[in-house]
Amino acid sequence: MIINLLRNGIGNMLACAEQLTRPPRMQRNPADQARVDEKASKLALYQYRGCPFCIKVRRELHRLNVDVALRDPSKDPTHRQELLEQGGRVMVPCLRIQENGKDRWMYESNDIIAYLRREFGATPA
Repeated sequence: MIINLLRNGIGNMLACAEQLTRPPRMQRNPADQARVDEKASKLALYQYRGCPFCIKVRRELHRLNVDVALRDPSKDPTHRQELLEQGGRVMVPCLRIQENGKDRWMYESNDIIAYLRREFGATPA
């Protein structure tokens, strides 16, 4: 119980610090941003508010100006069930990528960030 209180307390402090120290958003022209928004609509990030690895991914999403649906498996049992049944395990962060009618589940914050930078990092010419 004490460990959970400490974990939650530290997680909440980290989440607050995330809000205060966010990097500036990437700027795009409206047409490019519309394309990014369309592509991002096929993504969902399964995450916990106070998880340091989730915070790392959310900071990158903010920096890249990519709005992705955030799903918290600890607060919504259907999200937890999706993560377990379709992703294979209840572990966050996990990025659900819908492409070509199939779902791909990507775990590991560094892999997710590399994917996001590849897909959204460069401004199209």
